[in-house]
Amino acid sequence: MALTLILFVLGFIILIKGADILILGSSSIAKKLGISTFVIGLTIVAFGTSAPELAVSVMANINGNVGIAMGNIIGSNITNILLILGVAAIIRPLIIKKATINKEIPLSLLAVLALTILANDSIIDKILPNGLTRIDGLILILFFSIFIYYTFGIAKSSESLAEEVTGKIKGENAKEYRNSVSATMIIVGLVGLYQGGVWIVDGATVIAHFFGISEAVIGLSIVALGTSLPELAASGMAAYRGKTDMAIGNVVGSNIFNILWVLGLSAIINPIAFNDKLNFDILLLFIINMILVFLIFIGKKNVLARKEGVSLVIMYVLYIIYLFIL
Repeated sequence: MALTLILFVLGFIILIKGADILILGSSSIAKKLGISTFVIGLTIVAFGTSAPELAVSVMANINGNVGIAMGNIIGSNITNILLILGVAAIIRPLIIKKATINKEIPLSLLAVLALTILANDSIIDKILPNGLTRIDGLILILFFSIFIYYTFGIAKSSESLAEEVTGKIKGENAKEYRNSVSATMIIVGLVGLYQGGVWIVDGATVIAHFFGISEAVIGLSIVALGTSLPELAASGMAAYRGKTDMAIGNVVGSNIFNILWVLGLSAIINPIAFNDKLNFDILLLFIINMILVFLIFIGKKNVLARKEGVSLVIMYVLYIIYLFIL
């Protein structure tokens, strides 16, 4: 048990570091090929920051730990809004762009609705068991393609969007490495994602069985928090540096990526069974998105103030308490 817990924690470190190394190596090669910074940001870096959730969900699904696979994504999205945005707003009030309010948050809500409909086959088609089939995965990927097309569209009219999306690459100063070094970094990053994912899923499974807690609860809480650490670091630092639009854009974009890209690709690789009990958490995720919109418009318009950030963090703490008590 002790060794499993050590590997569980080590898995998060390797997973996050692996994603970081993968991003740096891939970005270096892309830069040498003459690919622009904003294209790197909208593709390699954006995909890379969702790599922890993808690795854990795919490994959990393949191993049959469906509660962790689905719970990780739903829990990550709840964590992103309540904890990460809450902490970022406490650090510095977040000024939110109209595009985020008018387009990106509605897209996030649409992603939640799409997941709800596709996962609950018994509601419309009266077919059991519920879950995401490969066809459902393809549908989510198609929605994701529309999101990417929209993102590229607004990138053309915003010179700063590349920096906003990457959160790591600053302008044209992304570090370049020799091709051999870049290739090695990509391989090491992928191995880190795989091994980190294996240790996290194994550890989460053992913890769930040892304490008599469902895999879904572990996925919604501990695993979700761990895989959201890159977003926490990026949004917190963005808020500290005064780039508040980047802080909220990182969270909303990550939530869209998690549902449409991560769950879509995971379902294509291996269909995902769905536990009906997670419908409450999906409903809660939808309500949290609506609360976010409400908070943006009360008080000073288009600003998420510190007191509102505190309220989000309090809601997150209450949610975690609910998971482990009820």
